[in-house]
Amino acid sequence: MIPWLTIAIALPAVGAVLVWALPRVKAPDTVSETAASASASSGGGTATAVRTKAPAATGGPASAENAKRITLGFSLATLAVLVAMALRFDTSDAGSLQFTEVHEWIPRFGIHYAVGVDGLALALVLMSAVLVPLVVLAAWREHDDREDGGRGYFALVLALEAMMIGVFAATDVFLFYVFFEAMLIPVYFMIGRYGRGDERSAAALKFLLYSLAGGLVMLVSVIGVAVYGGTFLWADLVGGGSALAALDPSTARWLFLGFFIAFAIKAPMWPVHTWLPQAAGASRPGTAVLLVGVLDKVGTYGMLRYCIELFPSAVSWFVWPVVGLSLVSIIYGAILAIGQSDMMRLVAYTSVSHFGFITLGIFALNQQGQAGAALYMVNHGFATGALFLLVGFLVARRGSALIEDFGGVQNTAPKLAGVFLVTGLAGLGLPGLAPFVSEFLVFLGAYAFSPVPAVVAVVGVVLAALYILWMYQRTMSGPAGEKVAGFKDLSAREAWAVGPLLALILAFGLYPQPLLDVINPAVERTVETAVDASEEGGEE
Repeated sequence: MIPWLTIAIALPAVGAVLVWALPRVKAPDTVSETAASASASSGGGTATAVRTKAPAATGGPASAENAKRITLGFSLATLAVLVAMALRFDTSDAGSLQFTEVHEWIPRFGIHYAVGVDGLALALVLMSAVLVPLVVLAAWREHDDREDGGRGYFALVLALEAMMIGVFAATDVFLFYVFFEAMLIPVYFMIGRYGRGDERSAAALKFLLYSLAGGLVMLVSVIGVAVYGGTFLWADLVGGGSALAALDPSTARWLFLGFFIAFAIKAPMWPVHTWLPQAAGASRPGTAVLLVGVLDKVGTYGMLRYCIELFPSAVSWFVWPVVGLSLVSIIYGAILAIGQSDMMRLVAYTSVSHFGFITLGIFALNQQGQAGAALYMVNHGFATGALFLLVGFLVARRGSALIEDFGGVQNTAPKLAGVFLVTGLAGLGLPGLAPFVSEFLVFLGAYAFSPVPAVVAVVGVVLAALYILWMYQRTMSGPAGEKVAGFKDLSAREAWAVGPLLALILAFGLYPQPLLDVINPAVERTVETAVDASEEGGEE
């Protein structure tokens, strides 16, 4: 059997090592001649040759162009491997783990290298693999002014891709924790070293401290899972016959809470969300795409996969508090997005609001809500990823992310403005675009759970229309001033970077059924687990 997932994890990891190990290119010597005091015709003068070092053709002392090509090649190869694997995925059994591998890693402690994907994990792995090469294309000229030409940045992107695939594919709880924590390292340097603005170091440190704090709390629960469950293997921990199913209710609640706190920070959920706007505002757009489009999904994925499935008997105790926090996230994030003057921070706050919808759907504990939440994870990655990339294109042209520094862009760059509008409309849930289907299912699930949360969540949709359309009006419409007079329209490279995302937004908006067919079986298993545990608790 072909170890598809191991290959998909190893490819970008090997690529990262190769990019980092590229030899530095010494700047070539060039000879320039300057005439001395006497004229050449008299023969009394002398000419002196002055050797100077010209800038390296690659944009830095490292072979930056080779680094970019290798990064793009390995990211496309990883995508090809995962697409080939997905074509072999049995959709009739999408609720079960497929392409599984289990190997002993640390036998003394019962830790395994165990990977596998069900429909939900497969969708998130593919989403990650799609975003990475597009981020590489978008960032192609972003670091040319740096000493290394961005070589280190592209190596970090590949290293992060390996960890992102690993965290969604891991089926050993300890292995999941290792990938969960390891992701922090490349992101920390992508923000702190390769970010933008004077606050990038502080933003990177805040991101690291928040994530480490959540990870340490989760580690206690991970150890508790092994102690009470007798194994780290996820497949042996779920289901009525596992040792965790017989846990004392109070113990189950504490273990649930340990996982949930870490996932709420990662998600990000109010009130532990404050690291995200600062981190996204200090990030390069490509980093923000991976941070919000993929890494934050680990939090909501973890809620479904670990909180609910490992501790279903504890879920009922936390449903209403989590629903309440979700509603606060939806409204609070949207209101703060309206008041932002920096486009990067604005899009980050919209994600706080959107993640509130996702957690609301998850803890509605019914088929429609969780299917909508799972679908939202994928669609949000594409829509918000495209929006961050487009903001990055604007920043590259103007040198600023402040809304007041734009205006009338549609007059000088109509294609860029048009794509920006479509992507923004996707963010506010316009029918016919992918996020609409997700929000609609979340609303159905929330209303079936209780009408009150569904009604309150509708306010978030109204506010979304306000912050998206107002941002578009201030940046794109009106007369073109001197600030944007020289703007160029979308280049071929930029179109290739954002075009596939736009195509996916339209495709899944008009026909989401293939994605739902893959996701639904895994969601049904989660819902049945939670409902059965709730009924047993009620009988007791």
